[in-house]
Amino acid sequence: MHVANIEDAESFITKDGSAIREVAGPVSLPAVNQSLAEATVPVGGATDEHYHRLTEELYYFIAGRGRMRVDGEDRDVKVGDCVVIPPGARHKLFNEGDEPLVLLCCCAPMYSHDDTIITE
Repeated sequence: MHVANIEDAESFITKDGSAIREVAGPVSLPAVNQSLAEATVPVGGATDEHYHRLTEELYYFIAGRGRMRVDGEDRDVKVGDCVVIPPGARHKLFNEGDEPLVLLCCCAPMYSHDDTIITE
């Protein structure tokens, strides 16, 4: 059995510019088919628009509020919302609130810088 705690995870910056703490995946636990991380976008910040050739992502928001853009469609997001981002979909996340925007990001297959294509 492998167990990790988010409080023990060291933050690193992904290729799209978000700060993440990985709970399961190549940095933390030996997950094989997926990864799970907590991502934070600071007040007034945004990720770089990007897509993943292979990876499907789930964004589950746990703090703050913002705006999510997927393939040109914008939607407001808040605590409790979950966004499914299919492989190949261009996406960008904006923090338009007054506190950090925090989400859990599940990637299958697991997150990889090599699978992240920046489009701006």
